[in-house]
Amino acid sequence: MSACNTPILGAAFFAEVCTNRTFSSSPFGASPRFAYAFPMQYVLGFDGGGTKTECVLLDAACKVVARSYSGPSNPVRVGVEAAIHAVEQAANLSLQAAHTDRREVVALGAGLGGVAAPEMREQMRAALQGAFPGIAVHLFTDLEAALAAAGEGPAVVLVAGTGSAAIGRDKDGKIFRAGGYGPLRSDEGSAYHIGRRAIAQAIREQHQTGRESALGNQILKQLGCADWREVQERAKISPDSVFPAVFPVLAAAADAGNEAAREILQEAARELCSLAASVASCMGLGNQSFLLAKTGGMMSRSVFFDAQLDEVLHQALPQARLEALRMSPAEAAARAAGY
Repeated sequence: MSACNTPILGAAFFAEVCTNRTFSSSPFGASPRFAYAFPMQYVLGFDGGGTKTECVLLDAACKVVARSYSGPSNPVRVGVEAAIHAVEQAANLSLQAAHTDRREVVALGAGLGGVAAPEMREQMRAALQGAFPGIAVHLFTDLEAALAAAGEGPAVVLVAGTGSAAIGRDKDGKIFRAGGYGPLRSDEGSAYHIGRRAIAQAIREQHQTGRESALGNQILKQLGCADWREVQERAKISPDSVFPAVFPVLAAAADAGNEAAREILQEAARELCSLAASVASCMGLGNQSFLLAKTGGMMSRSVFFDAQLDEVLHQALPQARLEALRMSPAEAAARAAGY
């Protein structure tokens, strides 16, 4: 889907990420000084997608005092009940690490995949409020949290994990988006699509030659399956547990020089680049320099893939400054909720 035809997300989230405070520097500055309108204890922040959930616990000084991980929390992919369970599990792990409990938490911010649709957003908001009674709940999409983590000014964030998307903010604070609508409508270049493509190719090779390719054998071993029939049966029941799990195999194989793996990852890099380029085009950046950040579970997993993605991004968007996010999306969600 073209970014230009995508409904614009609310810009207020990005204009102010902190409430009930004064500060002497940017909300994303290195050492903000806050004056609270209420006694601040702790704030929880979450970044949840189709594979994992990251949680951070911030103290009154806006310092990360604990970080934890749990399973997927995208309600479209795993359901509301499972998503809430993952969020609660991650929260409990962070609280245990900090030797505190929920009574000390005053707010939480959750940047979750799958909550862009108003109906699903309200379902998840209600479920979060039920799971964390007495705590102020702020719910965002995972893309909103990722863009907030890029800081102020024009920026494009490319997200590549179980799914894929790009989101951007122009100088006026207007938001643009491409992708991120699930495997049936988008997710080009994602781990899901890479895994599905690799499995399909391995099955074709097995049928044509009568034997497994080296890459096919590695995929079967990774999935713990005896044959492709078993893989296909598992994929019918739970595709998210099958296709994204193949990406680490492709990443390692590409770094080892496997040409089949490299071709698949090169195509994925081009598809991801097209998402970022679509958003940048709709933002009307022209020759203006802007931040382009990459995030998600596919990043920094393969030297070959990272290099291919950087190359196509530099070619398509030479004015972009490829930089890391200024903080994790989970931390950005926490700051937006309580500081």
